[in-house]
Amino acid sequence: MFNLKKQIKTLYVTGVLSNLSVTGAWVTILSARGFSLVQIGFAETIFHITSLICEIPSGLLADIYGRKKMLIVSNIMAILGDLIMAFSGGFAMVCMSMPFHAMNYNFASGSNDALAYDSMKSCGQESGYEKYISNQSIIYRLATGASTLCAGLALWMGYRPAYLLSAVMGLLTLFFTCRLTEVRIEEDSEEKKEKEQIRILPEMLKYFKDSIHFLCTSGKASALMFLNSFVGAVDILLLFFLQSKLRTAGISNLFLGVALLTMELGGIVGARLILKAKKMKYVSVFLLCSAGVFLGILLEHTAVIVIMVLGGFISAMADDAIQIRTDAKLQDMFPSEQRATLVSISSFTFSVIMIVLSPLAGYFFTVW
Repeated sequence: MFNLKKQIKTLYVTGVLSNLSVTGAWVTILSARGFSLVQIGFAETIFHITSLICEIPSGLLADIYGRKKMLIVSNIMAILGDLIMAFSGGFAMVCMSMPFHAMNYNFASGSNDALAYDSMKSCGQESGYEKYISNQSIIYRLATGASTLCAGLALWMGYRPAYLLSAVMGLLTLFFTCRLTEVRIEEDSEEKKEKEQIRILPEMLKYFKDSIHFLCTSGKASALMFLNSFVGAVDILLLFFLQSKLRTAGISNLFLGVALLTMELGGIVGARLILKAKKMKYVSVFLLCSAGVFLGILLEHTAVIVIMVLGGFISAMADDAIQIRTDAKLQDMFPSEQRATLVSISSFTFSVIMIVLSPLAGYFFTVW
């Protein structure tokens, strides 16, 4: 018999393990290896080009073959990416590792949310999804914060042992992922028949076309996806490049991890505050959170370490708040049988924005 509490608990455990890594401050590690912010921005662009190609097909595969299977694929991609990075001797191999890290994200993004929502829906408890997303956001911030806290340790260890240790953590995550239960909301016989007859490669091409059509014709959902993705992209790039900018401002390796953890804690505050603002209109939430993210950029430009960290804290707080509210609204719009695919379309939108912004941000944070 399906046990919802065990399922959600296991999803929380995999959430911790998949985001907990000694290599969390990867921008700092690459910067310490001598790579410029422009090169790092280019590597980030490769990550998002891969996401652009793989995001929607990964959601399609999850809807056809199962969300648990795709989460397992995600774990395997993470392990391969860490191993390639561990043995990377130059920038070319760094770039080679990026597609694997991207596919780790792609295969997990829609599958994780869809499995959680349908698990709750199968037990009539889907009203708890926003709280679940809030908890996962807190787990993400704590785990990535703890990972960035290890920035000094990673620099002391050297990138190779650090990434090998990260690969071991990936194996542990894979073990717990295998303990999840696949959950399907019952489909009618016609839908099952259609899915059984799907030919994967032609259908992937079709879904690329359908995704563009969806974004162009579904006004409210596509607007939510775009606005949320844009705010999130700005926040992520700010936090990425603050890893390097704080070192330029004079922070020591010992306190760098503490500063990065402090910024991640802003996300926890945002995740909790949004649950207390259920009556606030979405437009008001969006405007307030957007202002918070762009305030973070202004504070980063002060070159004063404490103020820069405060800017990162405010930006993370705003980003997590808008992300949770948007996710909950979108899940209510999505049909169950297409849930993973449509979540992937949202991530697809994010990747498009990041492809444009990543190299620009590398230049922006270098010059300014």
